[in-house]
Amino acid sequence: MTVHRKLMEARVRLLNTELKKSGLNKFAGYSYFELGDFIPAIQTLFHDLGLCGVVSYKIDYAELSIVDIDDGTVIVITSPMAEANLKGTHPIQNLGAVETYQRRYLWMTAMEIVEHDAVDASDGAEPKRDTPVPPPVTEVKKTNTPPPASRPPPVIVGAEGNWQMKVEMGPKGTVEAWLEIIDEAVMLMIGQTHSQKDVKQIFLKNKQLFEAVKQQDSLFFKALMDKLSIALKKFPEIA
Repeated sequence: MTVHRKLMEARVRLLNTELKKSGLNKFAGYSYFELGDFIPAIQTLFHDLGLCGVVSYKIDYAELSIVDIDDGTVIVITSPMAEANLKGTHPIQNLGAVETYQRRYLWMTAMEIVEHDAVDASDGAEPKRDTPVPPPVTEVKKTNTPPPASRPPPVIVGAEGNWQMKVEMGPKGTVEAWLEIIDEAVMLMIGQTHSQKDVKQIFLKNKQLFEAVKQQDSLFFKALMDKLSIALKKFPEIA
């Protein structure tokens, strides 16, 4: 049996294995697979079929090598590296977060593990990028003098506790630029949080804005919710 045949056999067997999602995003209200949900089942299947998976990290990418123990042939799955910037953590902890995410995504790719959380979170609507829908709570400041750049920096309203976002867009703004501004604004707000209540207020005060993001790009919305979820876990539970 070739290494490709063995991998396909492992994928099919995994389909018949009951996997439960233990990860929960409290903001978007969806569950997702964590490494511990599927790694034990995969390792058992690989052992039975004579496969071995080895994850390694390069400067620009991470890779999962699936080796056929019988003849030494290899299938390699790769993923580009990215940075994690978790507030209040040491560089080694950020590195650990990146490696954990990379392992999760590499194994999910290799085993064709499908998560529907991003689609479920967007009410089943496919994001349409060609016909942008104006965000319902974005405040556009009218002025006679146009901003010097098409993507001005975000404006955060309420550093003293009011977590409402105010986003200013130039006349040449695109959906991509709008999403980038919101991402910067969320990260700036997360940097001002001191408790779980603060993090939750970011979501609650800007819920309509996040709904608009979800309509435009469900994967981008999921990434934003993940950032809020990570920030939430940094503080003690609210009594």
